[in-house]
This record gives sequence, structure tokens and C-alpha cells, in this order.
Amino acid sequence: MDYFAEKITQFVQKNEEKYCQLSREIWRYAELAFHEEKSSQALIQMLTQEGFTITTGLAGIPTAFVAKYGSGKPMVGILGEYDALPSLSQKAGCPHREELVPGGAGHGCGHNLLGVGAAAAAVAVKDYIKESGLPGTIAFYGCPAEENGSAKVYLSREGVFDQLDGVFTWHPGSNNSIMGEHSLAAVSVVYRFHGRATHAAGQPHLGRSALDACELMNVGVNYLREHMIQEARIHYAYRDAGGGAPNVVQDHAALYYFIRSPKISQALELRERVNNCAKGAALMTGTTVDILPIDGMCDYLPNHVLSQVLQQSFEATGAPEFDEKDRQIARSFQQNYQADEVKAKVKAYGAKFGEEDVPMFTGQPLQDVVFPLRFPSTPLFGSTDVGDVSYVAPTAWLNAACYAIGTSGHSWQLAAQGGTSVGEKGMLAAAKAMAHAAVTVLKDPDLLEKAREEHQKTTGGVYVCAVPDDVKPHIEGIL
Repeated sequence: MDYFAEKITQFVQKNEEKYCQLSREIWRYAELAFHEEKSSQALIQMLTQEGFTITTGLAGIPTAFVAKYGSGKPMVGILGEYDALPSLSQKAGCPHREELVPGGAGHGCGHNLLGVGAAAAAVAVKDYIKESGLPGTIAFYGCPAEENGSAKVYLSREGVFDQLDGVFTWHPGSNNSIMGEHSLAAVSVVYRFHGRATHAAGQPHLGRSALDACELMNVGVNYLREHMIQEARIHYAYRDAGGGAPNVVQDHAALYYFIRSPKISQALELRERVNNCAKGAALMTGTTVDILPIDGMCDYLPNHVLSQVLQQSFEATGAPEFDEKDRQIARSFQQNYQADEVKAKVKAYGAKFGEEDVPMFTGQPLQDVVFPLRFPSTPLFGSTDVGDVSYVAPTAWLNAACYAIGTSGHSWQLAAQGGTSVGEKGMLAAAKAMAHAAVTVLKDPDLLEKAREEHQKTTGGVYVCAVPDDVKPHIEGIL
């Protein structure tokens, strides 16, 4: 390890226990989208103590904030999240289903690690600026509601990230790599149907069923699936089924749709076709429909220049250093996975990163190497509100191993591991790599200029938010 990497590592290591305690604290809070009051305050308190200047209530969102240290240009941002998922409460380290809080929320996507790891990186950059006198500004962005709410979209729309010269972020996972894939853009819409209630047997001819309209809309969309590009995805859920009485013609019902495609323009076009299915269903049933756009997010654009910097930094600071205790924790979870799930994940790593370059570990439950950098042509078939940030400023994304290989995202198994040393060691490795990358570009603004040139070429200097201006963050829910 060179002197620079060693210095950054020391800055993170001196506060390791504090970061682990903070991660556990936020893990216990497990607060849902837009209501992460305790989690955001815990991060604000830590960053205030470290000398950062805090601005809260970004874009009118109470739990969104930015913490800055330094002055002037260049300005580098690091993104953090801290929201949990519903119904995923689980005891830390427990490999069988045992809720910590019955029916409670849990960090089934590891955002307790994400937020604290990103904040730890920002503090390490602050320490370097303070010690060296390096010009520039480091900015940590506390971003709520990634799981359900897409807060970064609203922050981007309000110009929160406009002054940034570069952005780094990360996500807990089961491998150590730089995110080289594009994600899918996504839009979401609520379709609320209104009909006429009546006795379903005595006077059915007088009724107009909103529930029937929902059913017919779903049939129409199922046929639509055959006539859209294969990379696109459409998902739905009932938000209101009109009531529980089958002898009543339901006069209200509502559907919640997610529509994904490689580019935001494609997602918006597909949304109009789904809207037509809703209008047709209303026409067929004699009902009316309210079409309510909820949110939308752009596809993620990996900046190649910053991704290469982040790759070099990750290689310099190193993958998580797991010990036998960590591996035993991971094995206890893997014992409950299907064997073919684990094999499939290892096979996927080989296909993506190249078997000739990646040691295809046999029997190892945790991934402890940094994979080579790849920019696959196949997109990541998910969506993230980081996509909007990547249209505003050059952005690079790191994944760090925090869970046993084969662990599914958005699961209680993931929540359980995120409250252990396994997740914490991945978090600290991510913090070191991001801090190293941020200082690298602050020391060499030419890298940021090259990143900006690439960004300009990729985006044309244009960012169009997919959420209409009159749609506000759904802090109190969508229905």
C-alpha cells in the first residue's frame, strides 16, 4: 500500500468504532422513506462534530441535507442514504427468520451501511483537506427515500447537485466492483378508477365496477408486454381493491404501476401506452380514471473517467479484510440458500468480469478480491434515483462485499447481515476507496475536467426531470 492510500486508510481507521456504532444505531432505527428523522439527525450530529457546515430541508424534504467542508472549487459530492424497507425486521446475525420488531421495518438493502460509509468517506476527505491545505470542497449529501420516493430526483430537479464537479457513491452487495452498467430508467403512475356502487345481485345493471376496470387494464398491459422492447419492464400492485364485500359493485379501485426502459425517453413513451390501456379500461366499463404521475428517474450513466479513478482507488485501499468469524457468519446464512443460487451468482461474476481475471473461489462464502473494471453493454435491470444525479454531474459508483454470496437483495437475510461485522467491514472498505478517489480528483482537477468533457458528450449538457413540476415529494404516501 502506497503512502497516500495508507494515509486515507488511517483517517478512516481512527474512527472505525464510531462508524460501526453509528451504523448499528441507524440499523436499529430502520425508518421508512421520508421519515428518517432519527437516522438523518444521527448523521448530522456526527458530521457537525467533525466540523462540517450543515444545510437541512433540501427541496422541501425535512430529512434531506448537505454537509460541506472546505471552500471553493473543485467541489466533489458523496451520496448517502439511510431509509429502510417495510416488513423486513430481523435480529442481527440470525440465520433463520426471527423478527426484531414484529411487523417492523428493516434495512433489507443495507442503507444503514450506505449512509455511514459515505459519511465516513467524507470525513476522511475532510481530514486530508485540513492536514494538507488542499483547496476545494467535499460535500456529503444525505439523501432520503431511495426505496420508495426517489428523493434524489426532486433534489436534482431543484438544482441541489448543479455545483458539483464530480460525484461518488456506493452500495452494499456481495462483490467488490465498480458499477459499469447503465441502469433502467423508470416512471411510476397511480391509476385511480371511479365507478358506481350497487347491489351485485339485485341491481347489477346499475353498477359500474372500478375493480373490473383495473382487471381489464391489467389484461391490456399484459398484451402490451408482447409489443415493447425486451429490455423494458412493467410491474404493478393493487393499492385499493375497492373493499372486501363481493356482493357490492366496487365504485373505487386503484393500481400502482412501475414502468422501466433503458432510456427515460423510452420509459415516458411506454407510459403513454400504459395510460391508453387505463383509458380503454375506463371506456369499456363506464368508469372514469385519474392518471397520477408519482415519480420518474433517469437511467444511471457511469462516468468512465471517474469510474477508472474509483477502480484504482479501490485496488489501492483494498477489499474488505474478512476473518474466520466473518466467514462463519456468512456460512450460517448460505446453509439456508439453495446451492444453485450460490453457484449461479459465482457463475454470473465469471461471465461479467472474466474468469481469466477473477479467481473463481470455491467454497468461500465472502468475496474478498476487487473485480476488474468492466462496462457491460447489457443494462442493470433495476432502477435508481442516482440516475438523475448522473445526468447532472459526472458520477461513479462502487459496490462492496457486505453479505454472503447468494444473498438476495430486499430480504431479511440481507437485513440480518447488515447488522454484523461482515457488513461493517464492507462499509469501511467502501469508505476508504471513495475517500481515496475524492482526494485524487481534488488533487488533480484535470481528471474532473476530463470527466466533465465525457459527461457533456454523453448527455449533451441536458437533464430533463421525468417528474412534472407540480408533483411534489410524496412524504405522506401516494394514496
